[in-house]
Amino acid sequence: MGEQQKALEYYSQSLPLFRATGDRGGEALTLHNMAYAKRDQNNLTEALNDIESSLKIIENLRTKIASPELRSSYFATVQDYYEFYIDLLMQLHKTNPKSGYDTKALEASERSRARSLLELLQESNANIREGISPELLQQEKSLQQQLDAIEKQRIETISTPNPNATKVDEIDKQRLALLEQYQQLQAQIRTASPRYAALTQPQPLTLPEIQKQILDENTILLQYSLGKDRSYLWVVTSTGLTTYELPKRADIETAARDFLEIITSQIQRDIPQQVAQASANLGQVILQPAATQLGNKRLLIVPDGVLHYTPFAALTIPQTVGQNTNNFLITQHASTLGILRQNYADRKPPNQTLAILADPVFSPDDDRLKGKLTPETTEKLASNNLGLNRSLRASNREWPPKRLPFTRQEAQTISSLFPSASTRQILDFDASRTTATDRNLVNYQIVHFATHGLANSKNPELSGIVMSMVDDKGNLLNGFLRLNDIFNLKLAANLVVLSACQSGMGQNIQGEGMVGLTRGFMYAGAQRVAVSLWNVDDEGTSVLMQKFYQKMLQEKLAPAAALRAAQIEMMREEKWKSPYYWAAFTLQGEWK
Repeated sequence: MGEQQKALEYYSQSLPLFRATGDRGGEALTLHNMAYAKRDQNNLTEALNDIESSLKIIENLRTKIASPELRSSYFATVQDYYEFYIDLLMQLHKTNPKSGYDTKALEASERSRARSLLELLQESNANIREGISPELLQQEKSLQQQLDAIEKQRIETISTPNPNATKVDEIDKQRLALLEQYQQLQAQIRTASPRYAALTQPQPLTLPEIQKQILDENTILLQYSLGKDRSYLWVVTSTGLTTYELPKRADIETAARDFLEIITSQIQRDIPQQVAQASANLGQVILQPAATQLGNKRLLIVPDGVLHYTPFAALTIPQTVGQNTNNFLITQHASTLGILRQNYADRKPPNQTLAILADPVFSPDDDRLKGKLTPETTEKLASNNLGLNRSLRASNREWPPKRLPFTRQEAQTISSLFPSASTRQILDFDASRTTATDRNLVNYQIVHFATHGLANSKNPELSGIVMSMVDDKGNLLNGFLRLNDIFNLKLAANLVVLSACQSGMGQNIQGEGMVGLTRGFMYAGAQRVAVSLWNVDDEGTSVLMQKFYQKMLQEKLAPAAALRAAQIEMMREEKWKSPYYWAAFTLQGEWK
């Protein structure tokens, strides 16, 4: 009703009651509401005290939750507290530009995002299963086996003529129940682990730490925070900080979705004027305010909300000639790089160069099985009317997946660039889930997957990479390398490349960003991951990957610079000039 003073009187009565009953969540909410009312009365300093007290409680409550999934979902429910805090600090910055409120707002933005990822990365270096009771570890192994078994059962069920939809739904329910049990057990292991208990909470970096540890004179950090009434962009250099107020979240979402729709639409993506207009519209909103600062610098992007889906490399800044000259790199959180570097500092480098898994066998009627099957088996397989896999359906993909012939060419061309003694090509039936999960991949500096990827935005744990789904005798296999499998890999790779559709996608959880395959590979030990943002073109991706590796090997460019150089080369070729063919891939993680 707008009666701020009356509201404050009631909040002042309820606050001691929440404290007396030990309801910390209620106390945090009341302090947030008091801050809101005081801000509307233009009492900004008191509002700041209240919201900071509220956030202190939230930070304390967060650390008491052992499950990363539950911790992330709790943190998502309180993102509006951080959004309010950032906005309040920026309003104070307007009235007192020299009081450091803009720095506090940037640091609040760091505190508000990807905290579970930070904690997972720190945990990944700690071997938290040491000191755990054998019973718990046996339960974990048993649940993993049950998950594998139910996945195989699904494949067998949906691969029968006219699969029974009710049975498939029942299996799906069982699978989700097993996943839930598995996550609960993981939380139990963390709670019981002496090593996990000894881990200190990783603290997000401060502005001076970002400037010293993450940036250099040629690298600029662009950090976005999208808000209901207005959004913000912080531009951080190794020596300074500048802030910009941007339009509200809804306006940025509209421009970003229009842009993505046009460059992925089969009709519009090849109409240069439409692509250029959509690119300029979004560039005008999110890059133009800072255009004079960008120069020809490497840009480290920390996106927010819809910007996680945005191919920054395809954006143009109005009033500039041609494509952007900047080198873009996505990170979920500047502090993530700090932990990745700590994890790598004392790691023994792998002794082999490249492992590439490509051109798996997805279907029993694949040409590679011809002549290997008995006539009876062939007849039985030919009559199969394969049903839809739930994860594929969620990704708007058909079942069984189509063979990707250019991935074989991609594998062979890339392998030919390296000395044969240090590379391993894993093709056909061998490009299986079993091979992908064996411990030998820890010996390779680069691990490259050229296959189909699946993004499940509803249940990110059902996202994955599709490996061979039949063996050389036509038997169905569990060919899904799921997010849980990826978390359990052991890698020491400088670079993991997911030359697959939608591999950079996942569930966009408020405060955590994309919870998907990238996070799994970083937990498994990858220093940087190249991923895609949409269903990429098979041939175009093969061309891009060949150029990417040539730039790294022949021109000795770092992966981030090599990807950019490959993209620029493709955009200059008539056949590939549409951003649809080259802009889907982004590099996440270490930029050096």
